[in-house]
Amino acid sequence: MINVTKTYLPPIEEYFQYLQGIWERDQLTNYGPLVQELETRLKKFLEVKHLFFVANGTIALQVAIKAMDLHGDILTTPFSYVATTSSIVWEGCRPVFVDIDPETLCLNPTLLEEAITTNTTAIMPVHVYGNPCDVNQIQTIAERNHLKVIYDAAHAFGVRHKNISIVNYGHISILSFHATKLFHTAEGGAIITNDDELADRIEYMMNFGHKSEYDFWGLGINGKNSEFHAAMGLCVLPRIPELITERKKISELYDRQLQYTDLRRPKVNKDTTYNYAYYAVIFPSEDSLLRAQQALLINDVFPRRYFYPSLNTLNYVSKTRMPVATDISSRILCLPLSNYLKFEEVNMITRIIRETLASGDPHS
Repeated sequence: MINVTKTYLPPIEEYFQYLQGIWERDQLTNYGPLVQELETRLKKFLEVKHLFFVANGTIALQVAIKAMDLHGDILTTPFSYVATTSSIVWEGCRPVFVDIDPETLCLNPTLLEEAITTNTTAIMPVHVYGNPCDVNQIQTIAERNHLKVIYDAAHAFGVRHKNISIVNYGHISILSFHATKLFHTAEGGAIITNDDELADRIEYMMNFGHKSEYDFWGLGINGKNSEFHAAMGLCVLPRIPELITERKKISELYDRQLQYTDLRRPKVNKDTTYNYAYYAVIFPSEDSLLRAQQALLINDVFPRRYFYPSLNTLNYVSKTRMPVATDISSRILCLPLSNYLKFEEVNMITRIIRETLASGDPHS
C-alpha cells in the first residue's frame, strides 16, 4: 500500500537517548529543556527572532488571531485545508474569500483591494503546498490599507523567497509540525514573529495568560507542547536538508515521467527555494482525475484530493462564488511523496496515470 505520504521516523536509538533524559529529569511538559532547545534550534534554522513551539498548527492560528486582537472580516483563500477557515470562524471573525491565482494556486493579490471594506482587519494568505504567495504585493496592499497579515505557512517549512526564509513575512507566520509534514514533531506547530510586542503577548497567551504562578497577564489558552514532541523534532531537524534533497529527486522523476501528458503543475516562482513538500498535479477535467484516482486505488496507491472541496462551500461560511478555486479544487490531486517512496513505485504510479489518461479505462 502506497499512501500519499509516509512519516519520516529517525533512528529509534536517537529518540531513546532523549527519552532517557526525560525520565531522569522527570519533567514532561511546561516548557522543559527540550522544548527550549528545539525553539532555539528552529529560530536559528529559520532565521527568525521569535518562535513559539505549540501544540499544533491550528492552535497557532487561533493564538495568532487573538494576539493581534483581530475582529470583523479577515480576507483569506478558499483553497487550503479547512483549519485555515475554521480558525477564523472559531475566533469570532468572518472569513471573506478572495479567489486564487490559476497558476500558483495562492491567493490572488490583484483581487484583494476590491474585497476590502471598513470591516476588514487582516489578510490570512496560505503558501499553498509550500509555494510562496506574492508576499511583496500583499505587504504593499496591507500597508496601504492598514491591515494585519498572518501567513498560514503550514506547508512551507524551510522555504525561502529571494534567499529570505518565507516565515519572516507578515506580522505573524504559523507552521504545522504534524506527522504528515516535511519537518514534524508527531503533533505540533509554531508561531513566528519578529515583533517584540506581539511575541510578548503570544508568550502569555499560549500559557493560560500566566504572568507568574498567581498573577495573570490576561486571557490565555493552553497552547504548550511536550518534551516528547520536542524530542522527535530534535531528531528530525538535522536531517531536513537531506530529506529535501531526496524529495527533490523523486519530484524530478515524476516530472520526467509525466511531461508528455495533459497534466500541469502549480507554478513556483523562480525566486523560490522550494521544500518539495507535495507533488500536486492538475488534471484536464474532474472526470479524468476520478478515473486516474480509481485506477491507482485498484493498485493500492492512495493519493489525496488536497484541497477539495473549495472552502467557500463550507456550511458555516457565507456562500460566495470562487470560480478559479472551485475549478482547481475539483481537478487537483496530490500524488504519493515521501522519503520512503522508491523510484520503481514512482514509475508504476506514473505508468498507471499515463495509461488511464490515454485509454479512459480505470482498469488499464
